[in-house]
Amino acid sequence: MTISNIIFIIVFLGALAFFGFKVKQIIANIKLGKAENRFDRKSERLKTMLRVALGQSKMRARPIAAILHMFIYVAFMITQIELIEIIIDGATGSHRIFQPMLGGLYTFTISLIEVLSLLALVATIAFLSRRNLIKLPRFVKSEMNGWPKLDGNIILYLEFVLVICIFTMNGADEVLHVRSGHESYGFAISSWMGPMFFGGMETTTLIILERVGWWGHIIMVLTFLCYLPFSKHLHIIWAFPNTYFSKLRPMGQFTNMESVTNEVKLMMDPNADPYAVPAVDPDAVPQKFGAKDVEDLSWVNILNAYTCTECGRCTSECPANITGKKLSPRKIMMDVRDRAEEVGAGKRKEGDKFNDGKSLLGDFITEEEIWACTSCNACVQACPVNIDPLEIIMDLRRYLVMEESKMPSELATMNTNIENNQAPWQFSPSDRFKWKDEA
Repeated sequence: MTISNIIFIIVFLGALAFFGFKVKQIIANIKLGKAENRFDRKSERLKTMLRVALGQSKMRARPIAAILHMFIYVAFMITQIELIEIIIDGATGSHRIFQPMLGGLYTFTISLIEVLSLLALVATIAFLSRRNLIKLPRFVKSEMNGWPKLDGNIILYLEFVLVICIFTMNGADEVLHVRSGHESYGFAISSWMGPMFFGGMETTTLIILERVGWWGHIIMVLTFLCYLPFSKHLHIIWAFPNTYFSKLRPMGQFTNMESVTNEVKLMMDPNADPYAVPAVDPDAVPQKFGAKDVEDLSWVNILNAYTCTECGRCTSECPANITGKKLSPRKIMMDVRDRAEEVGAGKRKEGDKFNDGKSLLGDFITEEEIWACTSCNACVQACPVNIDPLEIIMDLRRYLVMEESKMPSELATMNTNIENNQAPWQFSPSDRFKWKDEA
């Protein structure tokens, strides 16, 4: 085993350990949320995951973006085959260990990877242009300033360098392979691109270029791996569990709070004793209505936030945002994720006593934002990975109404009318059919 092999193993295992450590922290952050049973209807959930996460079915609503994304997505999936070979070669000191075993199948596989890598390069350039030259409206919203904008570009830069490294490695290796007396590998692109760009170079230079391409490839992969936990691109992992655990109820159906439901049933039961005192645990913490902070949300809500791709499809479809309201469903998800990171870091440092005096509602998400929502579910429908911002918004509203008795004056008037007149309108129930006399 050479020094190069030892360095590779240390770097590779170090990157894996760091990634595992950060993912473990994120899982702990997700578990800050309240328990919710999303383990039912397993076969239906599996079909949803395969259709939406693996099959990219909801991406088709925007065909151009779907095709470009598919180039990168398929390239990412297929190139893992070559990555396995690179890892074995790096650890053992072998060179293209699968090539003698697979023969023509190896040539086909690497050729497919090269074609997909070229298409991924085209998609990368297109995505960089959409973000930085064309500046599509959904990429220049206020919540995308600073880190979110940089984050969206960093991954594209890494992808660009990665593809260049792949072709440098394969192209230089193609020329070296032929010079050593062997037949061409026959790869779809590097078999002609290699001689074109590297054919006139000295052998020593080619060896250096091949190693630069090889190390550049694996370093880009490991850099991407370590970068993922800090990036919106973690969705390439979370998209699968997120779609599996996504809501299967109809989009217009909201959840009922059990405590409220029991109270209503008690009020409607003619045989119930209103003066009966239920047994209460004196040490029990009173149930909070709705959500004020991330710990009041469900773990699924926080998983949604970590899965958010920040693509902005939800915001671009939101009627409130389109008409100039402050609400952006994408920002809601980004705020939940940021707050979960903050609370998670605080609890790891100070334990359960952590209290920074801040909360999701008020310090991250304003009342103006959540009351701008029309609850139309356009954001839920538009999300390519089945994220549900509306569920979070409704829980924040519940807290304001049921805990703080705060709501817009129009809603307060409507609620008063419903209480007094059994209808949203301000007239007596006995006058409800007077319109027919005036018809």
